Amino acid sequence: MNKKTLVLGASENPQRYSNMAAKSLLNHGHSIVLLGLRAGEINGIPIQTGQPVVENIDTVTLYLNPTNQKPWYEYILKLKPKRIIFNPGTENPELFDQASRIGTECTEACTLVLLSIGAY
Repeated sequence: MNKKTLVLGASENPQRYSNMAAKSLLNHGHSIVLLGLRAGEINGIPIQTGQPVVENIDTVTLYLNPTNQKPWYEYILKLKPKRIIFNPGTENPELFDQASRIGTECTEACTLVLLSIGAY
């Protein structure tokens, strides 16, 4: 099942986990939207900057540390994703609580591991 995923903190650097996750999501048949601090691309999909209008996001997978997440709270919550994945190093009780209150499933997990074990 295709779960349209927003990768927040996407990077062109192939050694970054956000880059690995984006490629793995594509390999597992999920459509992705990439947002990063710098424009670029991963597998031909543009890394957008700013806060573009996107719709029908199932999952937001975070690759920004909690301090860098703050300017994104309102944007993320307005997307009304079904789920937010807090990857290792992105754990954030404040955003976790805010999202949970609006009915978004929040989980502290690794997107790469979830994909590899078929639990995404």
